[in-house]
Amino acid sequence: MSTTEDYQAAERLLRRPARPGELVIGDKVRPQWIEGGARFWYAVSNGVGRRFVLADPAAGSREPAFDHPRLAAALATASGHQVDPEALPFLAIELTDGAVEFAAFGEYWRCRLDDYACERAEFTPPGNPLEVPSPDKKVAVSRKGHDLWAHSLSDGREWALTTDGESGYAYGSGPDCTSNGTLLRKIGLPHLPPAVAWSPDSTKVLAHRTDERDVRRTHLVEARPADGGAPRLHTQRYAYPGDENMPLAELVVLDVAEGAVVRAQAEPLLMPMMSPITSKWAWWAPDGSAVYYLGRPRDLRTLTLHRLDPATGEVTTVLSETGPSRVEPNQSMYEPPIVRVLADEVLWYSQRDGWGHLYRYDLRTGALLGQVTSGPWAVRQILRVDEAERVAYFIASGLVEEDPYRRTVCRVGLDGTGFAKVTDDGLDHVVTVPDGQEYFIDSASTVDTPPVTRVRDWAGRVLVELERADIGKLTATGWTAPERFRVKAADGVTDVYGVLYRPRGFDPARRYPVVDNVYPGPQVARVAPCFDPGGMGLDAEPLAALGFVVVALDGRGTPGRSKSFHDASQGRLADAGCLADHVAALRQLARTRPWMDLDRVGTFGHSGGGFAAARAMLDFPEVYKVGVALSGSHDARCFNLGFVETYDGADDPAAWARTSNVDIADRLAGKLLLVHGEMDDQVHPDQTLRLADRLFAADKDVELLVVPGAEHTFIDCLASVRKRCWDFLVRELMGTQPPAYRPAPIAIGPELLGELFA
Repeated sequence: MSTTEDYQAAERLLRRPARPGELVIGDKVRPQWIEGGARFWYAVSNGVGRRFVLADPAAGSREPAFDHPRLAAALATASGHQVDPEALPFLAIELTDGAVEFAAFGEYWRCRLDDYACERAEFTPPGNPLEVPSPDKKVAVSRKGHDLWAHSLSDGREWALTTDGESGYAYGSGPDCTSNGTLLRKIGLPHLPPAVAWSPDSTKVLAHRTDERDVRRTHLVEARPADGGAPRLHTQRYAYPGDENMPLAELVVLDVAEGAVVRAQAEPLLMPMMSPITSKWAWWAPDGSAVYYLGRPRDLRTLTLHRLDPATGEVTTVLSETGPSRVEPNQSMYEPPIVRVLADEVLWYSQRDGWGHLYRYDLRTGALLGQVTSGPWAVRQILRVDEAERVAYFIASGLVEEDPYRRTVCRVGLDGTGFAKVTDDGLDHVVTVPDGQEYFIDSASTVDTPPVTRVRDWAGRVLVELERADIGKLTATGWTAPERFRVKAADGVTDVYGVLYRPRGFDPARRYPVVDNVYPGPQVARVAPCFDPGGMGLDAEPLAALGFVVVALDGRGTPGRSKSFHDASQGRLADAGCLADHVAALRQLARTRPWMDLDRVGTFGHSGGGFAAARAMLDFPEVYKVGVALSGSHDARCFNLGFVETYDGADDPAAWARTSNVDIADRLAGKLLLVHGEMDDQVHPDQTLRLADRLFAADKDVELLVVPGAEHTFIDCLASVRKRCWDFLVRELMGTQPPAYRPAPIAIGPELLGELFA
């Protein structure tokens, strides 16, 4: 049975994203570049406050950015406030010549680093989060109404860059279906920053006019608005699969000083889910002479690289690739395209040989010059191209035999020769690269090896070690590292991989209920190969703390491996990342782990995982006896067009119907908890209500929790919603009553938002 102490541990683990440094210290380094990237500072949370570190890769040094106790004492004297050197009252700093500047106690301060004298300084307000500043920091662009405006950062002058925007036909906005309006209202923002990209010389802005005038309108009713008024109707433009109209992006180049508007002389880009600018499908050439962008037709079987002349609006085709199935510039939907335009060539990502590799094309003629990388592994990211040395540096996965998802830094000549691993230690490498520098920041870990973060040069040599993660507080909760496993898929041939978490206080002589913590892809993988479980792994550690064996798996149809492995989901979203592979994995794992009780198996998932959790119970009722489905996308026919058509096809109503839990609700044999936010504008609550309606009509054992005012992630009621889910699993899988326990609310702040939505 789960105890109060188990619930306390689960809550602490759930709060890891909201409180970085509380349980793991030094696991994440977020560099803040200074001197053009030659040096950088970063902050390390310690659970109480932060320490600030300054790194100089060229000198091979890492040291405190300042003397924390001396600065705390000086600031206390100058301000009259108590200052704890272990919890300094600021989040960020500005390092200037011989001084450090920061905002604290409602004022702006400058402290000299020679004598640590602190004085109030002229206040430099932080940048407006709704503005996009130019590279030279002289002008910023923002949205006002339906138009784009420029703002001089020196004298405050403002002027309109566009004047003809209108409702449903506005400048700088992404698709309404993914605008996160409910979440933005909760944190006090009217909208996202504009979707714009500045030219390198700070004179022009690439933007797009978003045409949603004829897109389907959907509605949410907010029962109790924050102002306490009457119920409020919120209308959203949100296209369903098969709809004739979807959001379109008309590219424009705006001259900031002269006010000229140059429109692309081409058909608008289809924009079902994300702005081509914010998703980096459109970008400036390094010299500002051109804009390059990618486009695809609705069937997604052709990918084309275009060149836009920013002076005339003329659009030409650079190269194009067509295939028998979806042609994509990256298997992961939310990662930038793996394409790099060079001075005379293009490095182009393609899966034409069955794996994701780089090919070289002539920029002027579009002729194929040769294949740059090859082998049974996949390129994941281009890091740097040294055109003088004719060498490309990139991330690849599939080069570590133990785990094909682990990422390796590699190099290769542009002619395809000289392939070598820059990192060759078998670990997973997460890399940050400053522009134009001779180094990169490398965080190396595995799911059970805490990260070590170092600065390396491009030969792989360590210039300076930055942090070794300290997990002492994490293990003190009773946490143990997960086990990475490999089993056979349901076909008996294909290897599939996952992680297994043992329950808190594990005793191999006992038998434990099992929870399959699912996310089906196919746009992202469920299991990260590094120590950080990521947003998809938010729930695994807390569930294990409650006393469950927790399993997470990437079945066939998920990204990160070969094209055929990913294409197993094509037209088969209904399989939810191949739930048959999950069933096969559970049975194989239990053969050598008798403490896994396969008579007590549950499933738990959020969003696409909510769909998969319910689907597991409907397709495999003999295996999954209990399920929790949060924010589930249960009926593809009235879900996001961009997601459904990408994987189930643009003209396949039969596939969309198969991807419906609603139509097979009468199969439910176990006990299911459905949870949805009333104001979920990403996966509308009707997705869950339609399923609940069928389940109630069939007299099935289902509980329904609709959370008033909540958005898709339950961000301001995360702990209380999860506690309801934990209670359900404890009652139904463990057969015991959960302890009386009330979690504390999680405050919405910049750290929580950054961790959950990075």
